[in-house]
Amino acid sequence: MIILLVLALLPFTTALQNGLALTPPMGWLTWQRFRCITNCQKYPSECISEDLIKRTADIMLSEGYLDAGYNYVGIDDCWLEKTRDKRNRLVPDRERFPNGMKAIGDYLHNKGFKFALYQDYGNKTCMGYPGVLGYEAIDVQTFAEWDVDYIKLDGCYVDISKMDTGYPYFGKLMNESGRPMVYSCSWPAYQKKPDYDSIAEHCNLWRNWDDIQDSWSSLSSIMTWFAENQDTIAQYAGPGRWNDPDMLIIGNFGLSLDQAKVQMAIWSILAAPLFMSVDLATIRPEFKEILLNRDIIAIDQDSLGKQGLRVWNKSMTEIWSRELSDGSYAVAFVNRRDDGTPTVMKASFEVMNLPEQTYKVQDLYKEDEDRFFGPDGEFYTRVNPSGVKYFKFVPKISNDVEEKTYFTSRI
Repeated sequence: MIILLVLALLPFTTALQNGLALTPPMGWLTWQRFRCITNCQKYPSECISEDLIKRTADIMLSEGYLDAGYNYVGIDDCWLEKTRDKRNRLVPDRERFPNGMKAIGDYLHNKGFKFALYQDYGNKTCMGYPGVLGYEAIDVQTFAEWDVDYIKLDGCYVDISKMDTGYPYFGKLMNESGRPMVYSCSWPAYQKKPDYDSIAEHCNLWRNWDDIQDSWSSLSSIMTWFAENQDTIAQYAGPGRWNDPDMLIIGNFGLSLDQAKVQMAIWSILAAPLFMSVDLATIRPEFKEILLNRDIIAIDQDSLGKQGLRVWNKSMTEIWSRELSDGSYAVAFVNRRDDGTPTVMKASFEVMNLPEQTYKVQDLYKEDEDRFFGPDGEFYTRVNPSGVKYFKFVPKISNDVEEKTYFTSRI
């Protein structure tokens, strides 16, 4: 009986238990911007290669991205040779990665970054390169030898019914490798009814739904899915485990400046991983400014780790709200309309999901001056078409007389 009790108190050995990703991971990934460009003669600055990774890391270090928190540099699909070697080990493309993946990891680590790498649980990756199925143990050992810090495991070319056991098994091997590695799973994105209890137990983060594409329509569809499924998925988010709405497409071809601000705001409300996928050598300054917004990054990285929710939705306008560890709230007013003029939005405490008190209201994009709101009335703002107004509501502790500018429903 005593032995059984002791065993019951021991941790479940297949659980991840790696103590990593206590805040949502941040970094840069190749996929959305550079896809599977492998012709380095024709596209020398865009092909998936050692040069691209080193160039990006150098820019991230010199231009403040690492200092802002973007510390993972990741290679997505298309880094491999089409076949394994004679020992059944994965082989990086010999022309595009002539020094191998251990050299990439060393380069990144020497500059203060962590190394993220893509693989797939199936027979092949989504783009047809060798997958891990049947080679799980040797591949985890290889990743550990290469000093990989983060594995993104996709789910192409595999029987979906195998995922509920296969993904935990791969995580168990990672746990036993001796190398701390963040585990990013694509497991639920391929299933109709994911087992989120198990997913949250075995993965640090997980892709829930469709891949993001470089467009406002794609971004909007992901926002809608997360809002309509928040009652199911939000409860599973927290330190060490995160819902992942996919990469930041800010600075590419498909979003206006206002739309880019929407993505950064909503991703931080969702406590989402922040992985840029953009050519940092050519990004325009106004988009770079969004990605480096320290106030919004702080919202995303808040230690409470509580995923925010869409709390109001009417006439193609929405309010999203997130509680923070210091008692403050992040509130985003989103306008999905395409009218030719900004839309006035008004909201009560109840609508914004805020306790009734006086708040100092900080505009996180610095478009409006700080103001005070409360202890009653309605808050109002004007929001551009396909745009956002994003505020932090900080409880006002003192009742000093000098600050009595309260904003109600006056327009």
